[in-house]
Parts: sequence; C-alpha cells; structure tokens
Amino acid sequence: MAEREWFEKDFYKVLGVSETATDKEITRAYRKLAKELHPDTHPGSEEQFKEVTAAYDVIGDAEKRKEYDEVRRLGPAAGGFSGGQQFGDFGDLGDIFGGIFGRSGRTTRARRGDDIETALHLNFRDAVFGVTTSVSLPSHDNCSVCHGSGASPGTSMTACATCQGRGVLADDQGPFSLSRTCPTCHGRGGRLEKPCTTCGGSGRQASSRSVQVRLPAGVDDGQRIRVKGKGAPGRHGGPAGDLYVDVHVTSDSRFARRGRHVTTTVSIPVTDALLGSTVSVPTLDDPVTLKIAAGTQPGTTMRVKGRGVPAHGKSAAGDLLVTVTVEIPTPLNDAQRALIEQLASSLKSEEKV
Repeated sequence: MAEREWFEKDFYKVLGVSETATDKEITRAYRKLAKELHPDTHPGSEEQFKEVTAAYDVIGDAEKRKEYDEVRRLGPAAGGFSGGQQFGDFGDLGDIFGGIFGRSGRTTRARRGDDIETALHLNFRDAVFGVTTSVSLPSHDNCSVCHGSGASPGTSMTACATCQGRGVLADDQGPFSLSRTCPTCHGRGGRLEKPCTTCGGSGRQASSRSVQVRLPAGVDDGQRIRVKGKGAPGRHGGPAGDLYVDVHVTSDSRFARRGRHVTTTVSIPVTDALLGSTVSVPTLDDPVTLKIAAGTQPGTTMRVKGRGVPAHGKSAAGDLLVTVTVEIPTPLNDAQRALIEQLASSLKSEEKV
C-alpha cells in the first residue's frame, strides 16, 4: 500500500484501538474482528475482512507502524509548503528536508522498497493441507549492455548545466532554502551523450524473479498472505518491501469448506436409509467406511473426526462433515409399487394404534 494512501486511512480506527495501543492490544483487536468478520462464518463481510486485515498488516508490524505514524504526523501538507507547491512522492521528503537548513546539495536517505501484490490460484486440496510454491514476480535488473549507467558503450554522462550535476535546485524562501528536483535532468545530475539503445537510457531491464511462498494449512479463498521482505528492493540501503499474496481457491466438485471443517455429501438408497447399512465415503486422503443407522433421515450429517483441515499452530484439526441424501427409485415396476403400497398401509395402521 502506498504511503500516499495512508493519509486517507485511519488503521487505528479500523481496528478500534487508540494510537497508543500496545502490540498485544492491536493483535487482540484484530483477532476479535477477524473472527467476527470471517467470510466463512459471515457471508457478505469480505470487504470489511480485507480492510481489517490491511490495517493489521501495517500497524501490526512494528517497522511499518513507525513509518505509518511518521507519515501521518507529517500530514498531507508535508508534500508542499507555502504557495501550494506539491511534491508527487513522499519518498522525496528526504530531498526536501535535506535542503531546508543549508545548501550542501542533494541528501539521499534510505528508502524502504515498495510492497508488491500478486494473485495465486490454489486447488482445493493444497488450500486444505498447505503448500510451498513458487511465485514469479516482475523485477528490474541493471542493463546487461550499459551495466546500469544508461549510456551507450564508449559514451558518458555530462554534468547538467542547470543544476551543476547536483540533481536539485535550491529556492530561497526567506530564512529557508527549499530543494526541488532539477527540471532539466529530472534529478539525474547529468545528460547522456548517447542513451543506451537496449534500455533506452534508464539503466534497467525488465526481468522476473521467483519467490518461495509457504501457505499454511487451511488458507481461505480471498485471504491475503504477507511475506515480509520479499517485495521490491529498498533504495539507498533501505529494507525491501513486503510481498502480499491474494489467494484464490478453486472450488471442488465433491468437497467444500466450513471454517476448518471439510464438507461433502453421500447418497444412499432408500432401503439403506430404512434398514441400515454401511457406505464408503471419499475423503481428501483415503476413503472411510461409515455405518448408516436404520431409519437415517435425509439431511442427516455425520462427523469423521480429524479429516478436515489439519491442526496448525493453536488451531485444532477440523473434521469431515458428511451429509446424507436418500435416493428415491423411479420409475417403480408393478411389484415394487405393490411392496411400497403395502409398507405405506402398514405404517398408517401403526399410526392409528
């Protein structure tokens, strides 16, 4: 999430805590809201659940919380001063303030890398049992021809005449001196005699990188997983951003989820429902045999302990919930119809007694 958006979102208010809340209080508030708004148990609350999760991703992380508080403390006006001058990226604040009390040139500060968002599609079984998988992410490396300089081989960069190679210009504002990016070289400090034809003078080439992501057992459709430090690299020695993986679980023709429980249905003949029997039921592992009691009603749910989502952390293993449906034979031949009519007559006689 870009720092620019942090001005518009009060994550403390989203979680219902004060700005002085402790880490434990923030975690406690998040867990309570996540339980109340989880889409599995409260359909229609997906957007609220995502908002709560996004808030916790920021203020639930000590480093991000510190950065978030600092950005909010500076306020939207930090991007400009008197006269309404605006600066497009809060990452440039180091350049702005670096030139306020002096003209020592451009100040470079460490900047945290951007967060990256990506989508990952899982089959039902992998979502239940958890999986380690690779995610391919776009990346940028130094150009293989100019090695990051942006200049064609054999040429160089000449110092910008406007800013004298500093990349910034100083504007006097009374007792202050405000720095702004040089409009000629756009902060680069120089001009390329001949830009590299491979990278167009940027010094960078698009590429991709692979990141290993461990998804825990029981990950839900629509859940967002944060992988710390696997986002874009930081600048000037700053830490890397985080990777956010939005999980999409493919539906299964036989199974569904109810929290940590896995659900399925089994169909039995009406004679088995009346007289009792056994039935083989598929699971996500090996089939199990269930006993059907005589007189089992349609819609009856039977429980197979421990055959749902495996135990993970403090969460106990879920169960397999098997709902029974009863097959009604059709059409009936004359002999079958006669037997059913005889049964119906017998049952009516018992009701009158």
